[in-house]
Order: sequence, then structure tokens, then C-alpha cells
Amino acid sequence: MWTPDSGLTPDSAAAGSELPGQETAGAQTLRRGLSVLRLLTRVGPGGLRMGEIGRRLGLNKSTAIRLTRTLVDEGFVLHDPASGVYRLGPEAYAVGLAAEPSYALQRLAAPALRALALESGDTVFFTVLHGIESICLSRVEGDFPIRNQLVKPGDRWPLGVGAGSCAMLAALSDEAVAQILARNAAARATLYPGCTDEAIWRLVHETRAQGYCLNPGLVLENSWAIGVPVLDAQQRPVASISLAAIEPRLQPARRSALANRLMQASQELVSLQAAEARDPSDGMHSGPAAMPTLDRPHPA
Repeated sequence: MWTPDSGLTPDSAAAGSELPGQETAGAQTLRRGLSVLRLLTRVGPGGLRMGEIGRRLGLNKSTAIRLTRTLVDEGFVLHDPASGVYRLGPEAYAVGLAAEPSYALQRLAAPALRALALESGDTVFFTVLHGIESICLSRVEGDFPIRNQLVKPGDRWPLGVGAGSCAMLAALSDEAVAQILARNAAARATLYPGCTDEAIWRLVHETRAQGYCLNPGLVLENSWAIGVPVLDAQQRPVASISLAAIEPRLQPARRSALANRLMQASQELVSLQAAEARDPSDGMHSGPAAMPTLDRPHPA
């Protein structure tokens, strides 16, 4: 069962067992090794001990040791002998730097994410579409003391689970939505039982009608979120901006105001991306226009 501190995602849940389709031993080993890297990405610079890596990924001790030590030998993971902790190494950093140009949209979104978190006091996320999953790339926390700890950069979610993910799903055709829900049904049933086909279809229709997705605690009770899609020049969803807060902070009036902010940020991001495509040198110094300050009433 998934818990906020388990490190378990649909990807890591499958790390310890063979996937369908007669996957070869080599492919399975590679998949498991990548799951170690994803897990260490998720936990951040604090790293994990070997036993915790194996436990979170459902790997036996010998497999966890073999995979992790190979990653250490290749420089993708560092081992601190004094503490016994493993964390990402220089080769992982180099891969990230090489991939960065492909995620220019995240860089362009950063000022808007910071502004939204500062103005609202809540936690703001930037997520990208990847096949039938969404991947969180950025998380910016506001100053409200009760914060969303559910999603961290690097987390992968079945498309449709979570406000930002569902906002992207809603921007697709009915046929595509049905196909995606069929393909990720098993992961949702196991890890996110509240995110049934019926519940997600309801959110899809609501999102299309109002322009944003409201997730009323389907993933974690009392943790609500709103999300909007970011579209490319062909009006296809490529990313989303979302904001999470406790239920009392997303009542109708404030929810509507925040949704308008998110939609504004999404539209500005699309404009920035178009401007950078015309003149890449300008994008390095551009940022979204400042948004007016949002009143932040605290729950009674």
C-alpha cells in the first residue's frame, strides 16, 4: 500500500517483479537499476541506506546490493562509508545537465511558480506529460505552515491521478482518455483506489467545463489541489501547473481566484515559449509578468 513516506510509485512498485511481455533478464536488471536512481532522486541529498533502498523497491538484499554497487562503480551513485548512505553521484548530475535543454519549459515556468507560491502561501507544482504518466519536475513551497508532502520532484503518477495530471488528461480526446485509463487501471486500483474510472471521468468533464481541475482529496483525504494544463502550439497538453492545499483553503471563492491565477500563469508560459522559439536569446532573461497579490485567508 502507498504511504506518503514509502517512496512507492507505480514504477517502483514494479521494480521487484517481472513485467508482462516476457521481459528479458537484461531488460529487467536495467529497469531495476533505473528504479534505484529514481528513488534516490526522490529522496534528495539525504540519500538512503542499502536496507532502505531494498525495502522501498521490494528488492531482496543481494539484488539491491548488486544493483547499487554497480551504480557506484559507474559514478551514478556515491557511497558514504561513514554513514552507510547512498546518494546520487556526478554521472547522474552530468546526465541531468545534458537533458536540461529539453526541459526549457520548466526553466521558463520557474518565476511563475515562485510567484504563485509566494502569493498563495501554498505548494505549487510543475508536471510534464510522459506517455501514460505524469512526472513532477518542480515543487515550490509557500509559507503556510501546513504543507503538501505528497509529491516531490521526480515522482511519477498514472495520468489522471492528481489535479495537474488530470488537467492534462482532460485536454486529450475522449478516445485517448479511455485508452490511457485502461492502460493504467491496474496501477490506480492498487495504489490510488479513490481514483476510479468513474471519478476521473467526472473530473475530466468538470475540467473541460470550468478550465481547471479540482481534485477533492481523491489521492489523500483533506489534501485538495487545483491544476491547469500547459498546451503547445498545436494545443496539445505538454505540462501542467498545480497548487495543493488543505481543504479549508480551497473553498469556492478562493479556489476560483487561484484557478484564475494558474490559468494566467499557463497562458503567459505559452507566450514565453513562443517568444523564445522565435528568439532563443530572449528567453534566458524573460519572466512572466508580476501577478497581483492574493489575499490569503487562513482557515478558521
